[in-house]
Amino acid sequence: MIRLRLQIISRLLVTLLFVSSCTKGSLLPASRVRTEPPSWVLDRLYFGRSIPDGGQVSEQSWRLFLTDVVTPRFPDGLTVWRVEGQWRDTTGTIVREPSYLLELAHPDQADAQRKLKEIIAEYKQRFRQESVLRITDPVEVEF
Repeated sequence: MIRLRLQIISRLLVTLLFVSSCTKGSLLPASRVRTEPPSWVLDRLYFGRSIPDGGQVSEQSWRLFLTDVVTPRFPDGLTVWRVEGQWRDTTGTIVREPSYLLELAHPDQADAQRKLKEIIAEYKQRFRQESVLRITDPVEVEF
């Protein structure tokens, strides 16, 4: 009798496992399931403040750059930090430089890529910079 019960329970468990593996399901609660998730990225742009031949990008100049160049391209939001960076120049000297870090989370689309390149090009031209460091990471976002 016990043996028969164990056989029946075993067969039921195997059947349940088989059926559950054949269905399309989600382990996420219904509130977290996305039908067509957009692909998002997090871009971090590092803007050095030191200007060749002396001086620094002022707070006022930076705010104007954000207002005129960045915000029109990414009006939905952004984050800015004042940071201290360092890097090694071609002679091996460690250079420390006050910088701004701009962080933007956005859908990974060609239009956003174009806008980021425009922002970088404008900063380099306006403040005579050699480069702007850009780091891009794929992210999952929820609002």
